[in-house]
Parts: sequence; structure tokens; C-alpha cells
Amino acid sequence: MKKTLKMMVLLALAVSLNTDLQAQGLKLPQASSAQTITQNFGLGKITVAYSRPNVKGRKVFGAMEPYGTVWRTGANSATVITFTEDVKIAGQDLAAGEYGLFTIPGKDEWTIIFNKGAKQWGAYEYKDAEDVLRVKVKASKLKEKVETFTIQFANVYPTKGQLQLMWENTAVTIDLSTDIDAKVMASIDEAMKGDKKPYFAAAQYYFENGKDLNKALEWMNAAEAADAKAPWVRLWKGRLQLKMGDKAGAAASAEAGVKLATEAKNDEYVRLNSALLAEAKK
Repeated sequence: MKKTLKMMVLLALAVSLNTDLQAQGLKLPQASSAQTITQNFGLGKITVAYSRPNVKGRKVFGAMEPYGTVWRTGANSATVITFTEDVKIAGQDLAAGEYGLFTIPGKDEWTIIFNKGAKQWGAYEYKDAEDVLRVKVKASKLKEKVETFTIQFANVYPTKGQLQLMWENTAVTIDLSTDIDAKVMASIDEAMKGDKKPYFAAAQYYFENGKDLNKALEWMNAAEAADAKAPWVRLWKGRLQLKMGDKAGAAASAEAGVKLATEAKNDEYVRLNSALLAEAKK
């Protein structure tokens, strides 16, 4: 009841102040700036919308934000995180959807919470009964102080990455992963039934994900036949051949790629094919 009353008072004050400012035609910057970040991940996207408070000379964790207490993970409204596809958080399944991203800071360990109550001010109406997932992660100390609370994505690959929270001298890293292989393989199989077959892209996926290299080479040959002047096709064909142990074939593909790229005045693919040629001749 006390928390609800406190929230109502804060909201009333905020509305009153906003109304007064609008009446005066006054525009002021937010004390805690808002930011929305979006990261492509797997076959979908992850979006985080949050407000970014500053340290302003204060002691943050263990003081202004007490240890062991649920935090909105930012300022103003609770931080909202949205997944368009199912993911794993620190190895635990989380369904696609929109969640409030709450945290419980600790000196050495944080609890990361994904809660159904995404639309709320602060954490005053937070209910643990609406938690969808909780995971614990280690906290680390930063040498350099981070003045403005920061959420960012780091070390992002097609099926894994990290979400990092940083403020003051504390950093927390949350491991993200997703399993897309079955969907991609089904998509390739279906696309190969069509008139415009994605030979090049399918061969690349097979190459990068440990699939049938003979099939990948067959598709890459088909891509080469369809676009004989593409130096990138020769590059990837050469990479496939090298991975399969055919150094002579890889060298021939790279030489052709250098020639095509030179004719097209494409410096990037001159460089890439040249590097492959050097590797094939070792």
C-alpha cells in the first residue's frame, strides 16, 4: 500500500510539473536521457528501451541503489526489452515477447529478471509473481568509471552474443544465445524448390556451419555459372576448396577472383582473393 501511494504521488507530481511546463511553453532536456537500441540476433531482433541516469558524484550501488532490492535497471519508467524470436538467457529458455528488465544488484552477483510487467513507472508496481525468468550473473569491477548508465550489445555472432549493463564502476554481462539451424535448413530446402535458387547464400551457410561441403561446392559451382564475373563467388568457392583440402583448386579460384576484381576495379575483392591465394600456396 505504501509503495502504491508513493508511486501515485510521484506520478501526480510528474504530471503536474509537465502540465506547468507545457503551459509556459518551456522545453527542458531530460535529467536521464532516453535511449532505444536494437540488435539483429539470429533470425530476429532484440530491442531495449531505457532511461540513462548519471552518477553525478553519488555512490550508486550499495547506496543510492541498495543491494538486494529490485531496481528498474535505469531511470524513470522500467526498462523494456523485446525479443522477436525465442532466445536463451544464460542458457535458460525465454519465449519471444516484451518484458520489463528488472535487476537485483549485489556486490558480487546480480539477479536478472524478465517480468511481464513491462509498462510501469519505476519498480513500484513490480510483482515477482509476474516473473517469467530469473538468472544470476557475476558482477565485475571497471577500472574506469562509467558516468552515464549504459546498456549495450557486445560480442555478437549469428547465434550468440552478450547484453552488458555498465554504471559507475560495475559491469554485468548477460549471455544470449539462439538456435536457428533447424529454421535455416528448412528455409534453404524450401527455397531450393523455387525458380530462383539461393545457391550462393546456401553454400555460405553450409560452409560456415559445418554442413555437407560437397553439396556446398555443388551450389557454389552453380552460383559461379549464374554469375561468371562475380569475384566474391570465386572467393567463397576458393575458401570451400581450401577447407576441403584442394589447395590447387583454391589457388585457381583465387587467381580468377583477383583477375575479375581487378577488371571491375573492386579493391576489396582484389585484396581478399589475393590473401586467399597466398594461403592456398603455403
